[in-house]
Amino acid sequence: MNFQYNTQKEKLIISEYGRNIQDMIHELKKIPEQEKRQAYAEEIIKLMGNMNPINKGNVDAEQRLWNHMFRLAEFDLDVTPPKGEKPTLESTKIDPEKPSYNQSRMRFRHYGKYIQELVDKAAEEEDKEKQIEILNIIGSYMKLAYKTWNPKHYVSDDIILDDLGSLCEGKIELDDSITFDALDSSKTYRRQRSANPPVKSKSKSRNNRKRKTGRKRR
Repeated sequence: MNFQYNTQKEKLIISEYGRNIQDMIHELKKIPEQEKRQAYAEEIIKLMGNMNPINKGNVDAEQRLWNHMFRLAEFDLDVTPPKGEKPTLESTKIDPEKPSYNQSRMRFRHYGKYIQELVDKAAEEEDKEKQIEILNIIGSYMKLAYKTWNPKHYVSDDIILDDLGSLCEGKIELDDSITFDALDSSKTYRRQRSANPPVKSKSKSRNNRKRKTGRKRR
């Protein structure tokens, strides 16, 4: 018994449709009657659409199937698509667009893309006190981002101050005494606890005394 391997068969032009569809289209080319050949071509188009139901919702789904049929027939097929124009190799060829590369500057990628824009906005602020508050928030975020991407490295305010100075590009005079703790969760929690100390209920303390005195009497 002689076996024929797929490597010995004709190469598949569009592998998604399989070998049977390709053989059917080759047999379609041999039908001499125009009406019969057109009818068989439309039935093959329906079969190809059932094999790829995900494309049915697209606007140009049917035209795409006809393009695939002509590709499988090597553009040597005498049938008429619904639009009346037979697809050609030039019309079905799609040249991919070249991707546009990002040309924006990013000195410190671990701080994110918009940190430079925030610093530029802070440089436009005329009120110095408000400007310092904005820089404190920006530096605190930079410190948080630095810890996120470098968890094993210690980060100090001096490191953030140097990076922030590079981002300012001399537009803002930074004070060495500035600290970046606006987003420190531990310090914020301590402030909330100190500002709102717990209040003990007198009624509970009285009830506890009564219970204790009652136990002694027993």
